[in-house]
Amino acid sequence: MTHTRTTPSRTRRRVVPLLAAAAVAALALGACGGKQPQGSAAGGATGAGGCEASAGQVTIATGNSTGVYYVLGGGIASLMSAKTKLKATAAETGASVQNIQQLAAGQYDIAFSLADTAADAVAGKGAFKQPQKVQALGRIHSNYTQVVVRKASGIKTVADMKGKRISTGSPKSGTEVIATRLLKTAGLDINSDVAAQRLELGKTVDAMKDGSIDGFVWSGGLPTPALTDLFTSQKDTVELLDITANLPKMKEVNPVYAEGTVPAATYGLPGDVKTIVVPNVLLVRDDFAAANACALTKLIWGSSAELAKVHPAAKELTAETGPQTDPIPLAPGSKQAFDAL
Repeated sequence: MTHTRTTPSRTRRRVVPLLAAAAVAALALGACGGKQPQGSAAGGATGAGGCEASAGQVTIATGNSTGVYYVLGGGIASLMSAKTKLKATAAETGASVQNIQQLAAGQYDIAFSLADTAADAVAGKGAFKQPQKVQALGRIHSNYTQVVVRKASGIKTVADMKGKRISTGSPKSGTEVIATRLLKTAGLDINSDVAAQRLELGKTVDAMKDGSIDGFVWSGGLPTPALTDLFTSQKDTVELLDITANLPKMKEVNPVYAEGTVPAATYGLPGDVKTIVVPNVLLVRDDFAAANACALTKLIWGSSAELAKVHPAAKELTAETGPQTDPIPLAPGSKQAFDAL
């Protein structure tokens, strides 16, 4: 059975360039290309019962062009195209919420998502009015909630953001979900207590540089390229906040939240900074072919060293943590693969 996809708009189908894949020459076989033919080998019972990918096309929904999803997604697409019969294309999107909505609608075959947003989707709560028929290929790297402020703003805690100009991430992104919850744990309403600027990361960093915002919330892997640029060029005027005082209330909202540390060396910081972390997952629809799920899971989680050359966040891809996706159901083909890894 083959599914026909609706092609997303050009503004959302900005395709990942070969920049990421160039870091691993062996992977750069043009997987991140332009508009794809309609139809996919990802759905239905194609190749069911085995662990070999069938021939066809798959699309991967990533995130903002200056974030880790975008870079790592390009590397994964190139890896898939190089080593399976599937030809993969990775595209820029608004990230988690939008990715799941478009995945469920058949516009993408695989999607990056924060685990808290994916858990909401499975339960049919938060941004999702009903349960979404999605499953996980596996758990990937962790996202670090990176709250950056201009030193001159006087913001030292999340509560200090009241009345300030804060970028809360792209609309329908996992960052926006986390920013909304983080503000709420500090007693603030995103719609009335802060001057929320719903900007994608590139525009957020530009706004920090020109002083038009006081701070921002970003959920991403380490290092996030755009933040590397910001801390390199504005190191004397910006700082990363420790927000772990808000963690207990965040865990009441969703138990997937945990404490983590941004090492000083990540962005040339004066010292390590504690923060809140949440896992990421790769998602597919529940009709994704089991054989394809098995083959891609074995490939991705078995190629951590290669993908780490594209982005160091891929070092977290392990057979031990990969199947830890609860409460998001693990795709049956992925379970088969992890049992064999």
